[in-house]
Amino acid sequence: MQAVKMYTTAVCPYCIRAKQLLKARGVEQIEEIRIDLNPAERDQMMAITQRRTVPQIFVGSTHVGGCDDLVALDAKGGLLSLLQAA
Repeated sequence: MQAVKMYTTAVCPYCIRAKQLLKARGVEQIEEIRIDLNPAERDQMMAITQRRTVPQIFVGSTHVGGCDDLVALDAKGGLLSLLQAA
């Protein structure tokens, strides 16, 4: 299963929802990068994704996007195949 990395903050309902969906799809470990604790990580996230909002979710080297993007990918059946890609 691909590694999952997520840029998050402490009080983000979309981050919580995204984590719940990933866990429901078999993801046991998510590397969380807390941008509320480390402003340099926020700058890096914005440079990589061109977005200011959290969560920003990566599966392996693929930038999935935010929570809505993750839910949409899952709805069309793409999340599990992305997670299982070698």
